[in-house]
Amino acid sequence: MTPSARLSAAIEILGDIEARRRPAADALKDWGLSHRFAGSGDRAALAGLVYDTLRRRASARWLMDSEAPRASLIGMLVLQRGETIETLDALFSGERFAPEPLTEDERKALAERKLEQAAPDIQADVPNWLWSSFEAAFGEDAIAEGRALAERAPVDLRVNTLKASRDKLLAELEPLHASATPLSRWGVRVPLGPDGRSPAIQSEESFQKGWFEVQDEGSQLAGLVAAARPGEQVLDLCAGGGGKTLEFAAAMENKGQVFATDSDKRRLAPIHDRLARAGVRNVQVRTPRGSLPIDDLDGRMDLVLVDAPCSGSGTWRRSPDTKWRMRPSSLADRQKDQATVLKAGARAVKPGGRLVFVTCSVLPEENDASVKAFLADHADFTAAPLSELAKGAGLSAFARFGSSGGTGLQLSPHRSGTDGFFIALLHRA
Repeated sequence: MTPSARLSAAIEILGDIEARRRPAADALKDWGLSHRFAGSGDRAALAGLVYDTLRRRASARWLMDSEAPRASLIGMLVLQRGETIETLDALFSGERFAPEPLTEDERKALAERKLEQAAPDIQADVPNWLWSSFEAAFGEDAIAEGRALAERAPVDLRVNTLKASRDKLLAELEPLHASATPLSRWGVRVPLGPDGRSPAIQSEESFQKGWFEVQDEGSQLAGLVAAARPGEQVLDLCAGGGGKTLEFAAAMENKGQVFATDSDKRRLAPIHDRLARAGVRNVQVRTPRGSLPIDDLDGRMDLVLVDAPCSGSGTWRRSPDTKWRMRPSSLADRQKDQATVLKAGARAVKPGGRLVFVTCSVLPEENDASVKAFLADHADFTAAPLSELAKGAGLSAFARFGSSGGTGLQLSPHRSGTDGFFIALLHRA
C-alpha cells in the first residue's frame, strides 16, 4: 500500500470505530481480515495512524473545526507528526487510492486556528467531563500531563533476577539500543523504532530463556514499594497475568510463598507459562470458583497487594481509545469495586503486616479518595509517609511524586516518565 492508500484506509477504520462505538483493536482486526492483500507492514502502519489519531482526537477535531474521521486524521498529521500543507497536498491528491484533495474549509482551518486558543481540556486531549479531576491531580501541569499521555510509550522490561542481572540483559539487548530505566533498579527501556513501532521483543532469545518480562517501569516501582522479602507470605489479590507475582517471586529469591488469584480466571490464564519460563517455584495460583479462594489466608499475610480495578486512565498512551469510551458512571462503579477488593485484602493482612493499594489511574476519585474511604472504615490501618515508600524503593526522588491527596505516590508520563500509577502503602497495627 502507498502512504496515501494507508491514509484512505485509516479514514475508513476511524469511521467504523465512530459509527459502531467499538474498540479500535476490533475495527483494525476486521479491516485486516477483509483486506488480506495488506501486509504486516501495512497493518502496523494503519494501527499507528488510527491510534495516533485517537490520541489527539479532541485537539485534532478542534484544529480542523470538524468531527469527521478525515478531519481528525488530518489534524493528527499536523499536530502529532508535523506534516505541512505541502506534504498534505502530496498525500491527499485524489489520485489512485489516495484521499480527496484538501478542501477550502480544511485549508482555512489549518491556516487560521491555533491550538493555544482552545480550552485546556482540548489542548490536553482529555475528555471534558474528566478535566476537573485532571486539574485536581496535576494542577498547573494538567495540560502537560494530558499531552504526555497522548504520546507513544516506550517498551519497558523488568530483568528476572532469578536468571540474569540487568547488566547481562543490557549487553544482550544492545542491538536494540536498550538502556537502564532511570527509576527502577530492575528496569530496562527499549526505544521505539524509527517508524514508531515497538520491537518484537518477545522473539528475543533472552525472553525465551526467561531473563525478562515486559512490565512498565511504574508497575515495577509498585513492586519495589511493596518490598516483598525472602520467606514472607504474600497475596497478590488481583494478579491478572502475573506481572507483579513474578516480580515478588524474584525479590523473594523463590523463598516463602506467593498466593496469586484474580476474580476473573481468564485473566490468570497466561500466568502458568510465565511462571515456568521465569523459573519461579514459590507461587501458588488459586483459580476462582465463583468467589475469591482466600478465606483460609485471613490474618496470615505479611504483604497483600491490591492491584485494584480502575479506569485505566494511566495507560492512555497504550490504549488511547479507552479514554473516549469512558463514561461518568464508570468511576462510581470502579470505586465500589475497589472498596470490595480492599476489604477482602485487608482481612488477609496479619497484625503488623502491610497492604499495598495500586491503580493504573491518574484520577483522584480512584486513588486518594478510595484510600481515605478505606481508612475511615478500618481504624487499624494507617497510610505510610512518602519517606517510607521512598526507602522501600531505594529512591529519594519519590518525594516529588506525592499524590494531590497526600495518601501515596502518583506517577505519570510527564512527572516520572512512566505510565500513570498510584501507589499507597498501608500498615495494619
